[in-house]
Amino acid sequence: MKKWALVTGATAGIGESFTRLLAAQGFNLVLVARDEARLHERAQGLKDKFGAESVVIVADLATESGCAKAEEFVKNNEIEVLINNAGFGINKAFTMSDLAKEEEVLKVLVRTPMRLMHVALPGMKERNSGTVINVSSVASFIAGGAYSASKSYLTVLSESMHTELAATKIKVSALCPGFTRTEFHQRGRMKMAGLPEFMWLNSDRLVAQAWKDAQAGKAVSVPGWQYKLLVGFITLAPRPLVRRVGMNLRVKQR
Repeated sequence: MKKWALVTGATAGIGESFTRLLAAQGFNLVLVARDEARLHERAQGLKDKFGAESVVIVADLATESGCAKAEEFVKNNEIEVLINNAGFGINKAFTMSDLAKEEEVLKVLVRTPMRLMHVALPGMKERNSGTVINVSSVASFIAGGAYSASKSYLTVLSESMHTELAATKIKVSALCPGFTRTEFHQRGRMKMAGLPEFMWLNSDRLVAQAWKDAQAGKAVSVPGWQYKLLVGFITLAPRPLVRRVGMNLRVKQR
């Protein structure tokens, strides 16, 4: 019998890449996103190509009802793999942004993955089996506004759960990609034209690396030589310099 994997933000970018990788690995999918038409399109594509069955959950994870819908499904079903991928960014300075939008960022990037992990992990512990990958960001290592702060929460929580569950067969890992060719920057209306070509990552390749790293027991996955070097620099550099570089990068994207 095929096991089930749940992916939030499943219709595009990194989330979609995860659905294809998991279907190829023999999982059935629970697809969570806002766009019902795209969800059904993705579900049909996974069935046609991989023979995978899919459950579609139409939910806006920025809302209480949307988060609760996904949470309830996890609570009442055996989920072997949880991919917390849904997210978005705001292309405005914190002091000039809309407060409601800032709260939505926290709800999607912090509240929802925390709650889904909280309901998924007890069942995984009972079975002594499961994988959780939280899609964080290289931004979690810098100071780049509320987005960086939210991603930092996700990275640290992943590391904490990785350590807490080290004696079990459960894998918990934070995927921390750099700039990736997805709809993310376009949706956030971010200026990316000046970014060198070598800094862009391919979604399918980074997801394959993240899955490999998670199964190897790595707490944090940073795909791409360029971002491994960058994170190494961030780790060693004086924090005031890291703060300046992080904020300068955010300003250039606006």
